[in-house]
Amino acid sequence: MVDISIQVEGQDGLTWSGWKRWVTEVEALGFAGLFRSDHFTNARPPDKDSLETIVSLTYLADHTQRIHFGPLVSPLSFRDPMLFVRQAAALDDLSNGRMILGVGAGWQEREHTLFGLDLGDIPTRMMRLEEGLEVMTRLLHSDEPVTYEGQIYQLRGATLLPRPQRPGGPRVMIGGNGVKRTLPLVVRYGDIWNAAFLAPDAFRERSTHLDMLLHDAGREPNSVKRTVMSPLFFGRDMDELDQRLQWRHKRPDLADKSLDEAIDTLSRNGVIVGTPDRIISQIHTFAEAGVEEIMLMQYGNPDESVIEVLQILAERVLPQV
Repeated sequence: MVDISIQVEGQDGLTWSGWKRWVTEVEALGFAGLFRSDHFTNARPPDKDSLETIVSLTYLADHTQRIHFGPLVSPLSFRDPMLFVRQAAALDDLSNGRMILGVGAGWQEREHTLFGLDLGDIPTRMMRLEEGLEVMTRLLHSDEPVTYEGQIYQLRGATLLPRPQRPGGPRVMIGGNGVKRTLPLVVRYGDIWNAAFLAPDAFRERSTHLDMLLHDAGREPNSVKRTVMSPLFFGRDMDELDQRLQWRHKRPDLADKSLDEAIDTLSRNGVIVGTPDRIISQIHTFAEAGVEEIMLMQYGNPDESVIEVLQILAERVLPQV
């Protein structure tokens, strides 16, 4: 069985009315979870409405009973880890243990430039991520005051109060595909690994490598949940799917391909695409590669056609996966 969740790109025009609709529908239709991107704006213009992530997750925590949730993922390039871990622990308590603390290094240069934030080069980002994970997990796990002297972050006898109701606080999800930097951090700090845009074969390869790293560190492979974030393109039949994929004719690598060829190409690049039967088959292939949860990407506010897609997925796909 594979958990199927929804991930919303909130910087793509999301407003409160749209977010409330996402929360209501995802909870009611039986999806496993609802996640949010965490950005100020998009990587390319035009700029659109961008609902603040932590505030929106607070609404979700207080207006749902079942689904798990979290940022997918929050970059420590603009999230201070000491404040972020306090927010996450509070959201976990508020939701009776459904918060997932999704963390990443940050990547989008444009938003950092626009808002005067220091993204830094890749070594800086990864050092900041490692130190941030260190201080957050220490604060979550230790009932005693924590002292830590890093190059970026310092703790000098700090205690996270109130203590998390759930021992250890929210589960830590680390996002990224990198074998050299990201997967070792998953081994040291993670409860969940989230890959993005990986096809099943590539996911299996990295997941096998993660198993090896976990074994070497004395951890069981099943101590880390394996998840993937994938775009979704859906049609009730091939004609409708053809209409939804009209944009492919403007993309050089897809422009001369038939619909079936385009579907195959997209699938090989980690995209969930097709009619219900094809989507079920693709999800089963991900499951065989070791994926335990798929976060299906959506954008901005849900219109009626998007809600209809969710309803069809809930009726025809969820029971089969």
